[in-house]
Amino acid sequence: MSKSALKTASVLAFERNLDISDGFFAQTDSQDINAKVTPVIIKEKSVRGTISNRQKNAIANDPTKLDAEIQKANLQTVDSASLDESNDTLVVTWSGKVLPFTGKPNVCNDQDYQQALVSTVNSYLDGEGVSELARRYATNIANARWLWRNRVGAQSIKVEVSCDIEGKQQQLSFDAKSLSLHSFDQSYDAHSDDINKLASLIERGLTGDAFVILYVKAFAIMGYGQEVYPSQELVLDTGKTKSKILYSVNGKAGMHSQKVSNAIRTIDDWYPNAEFPIAIEPYGAVTTMGTAFRQPKDKMDFYSLFDNWVLKGETPSVEQQHYVMGVLIRGGVFGASGKE
Repeated sequence: MSKSALKTASVLAFERNLDISDGFFAQTDSQDINAKVTPVIIKEKSVRGTISNRQKNAIANDPTKLDAEIQKANLQTVDSASLDESNDTLVVTWSGKVLPFTGKPNVCNDQDYQQALVSTVNSYLDGEGVSELARRYATNIANARWLWRNRVGAQSIKVEVSCDIEGKQQQLSFDAKSLSLHSFDQSYDAHSDDINKLASLIERGLTGDAFVILYVKAFAIMGYGQEVYPSQELVLDTGKTKSKILYSVNGKAGMHSQKVSNAIRTIDDWYPNAEFPIAIEPYGAVTTMGTAFRQPKDKMDFYSLFDNWVLKGETPSVEQQHYVMGVLIRGGVFGASGKE
């Protein structure tokens, strides 16, 4: 079938190739070599807060009304997670499987389209390969971006990565705070060799050369008794009794796998006028900023680049090729419904 006759399959889905587990929170004392590692427990507490939200002008501009409003009790029941007073170090562990990326969709209801798609992916794999993507994923593992707010509040962070391939155990260690969150050029850094080794492991997993499971552990010195930050649950029940609910596994603090995964694939600095890396997303969406950095009107979103590449044979720049393949590795449903 000619390229001009091809249409995007109406049913098209890819499974993710980086299969990340939840992150599990534990704690220990960096000053005691014999200290045990114990779980971080979610605790509930009730607080009496102040009224601090923006008030209507009629209240804000009337001192009497504002005083009356401020006197109201703002009672809240919240979850919290903190290190014990005898521990100063947060320990977070997770595992990640790196599955082979061949370009073959998990579901596709158009075999002609699938053939063209697989051919396109193979041309990329044969030409560019996944080494650049693997190096960026490796950098985000090593720099502990996936600790999110916990990274900001840490005095120092050690990241350890282990992997058993073909009976050989590989151990890598990184000083996470010494690695940049804004650049993927770590060639100047003392950790560059180990980042390249980690990237090589990820590349072997993506190419199917070996079965790769990474076991990742971070030791972040936060301070004795300091608060730490697991994932916060989104509770849609309007009758909820708590204003903040933290994610827990059997009562132990944890981080959603989606949140860890989002940090690992925060490698897209190829979008227009890029100032910082964002997570690989079809529209370059950053929900905390309320912005889509890859707009369809600029033809820089995933669907525009992907369709032109597969259907019309219009090969994008090398950077945008990396981006498109990064979205496929991320996984998702990409079919065209045919409805406008």
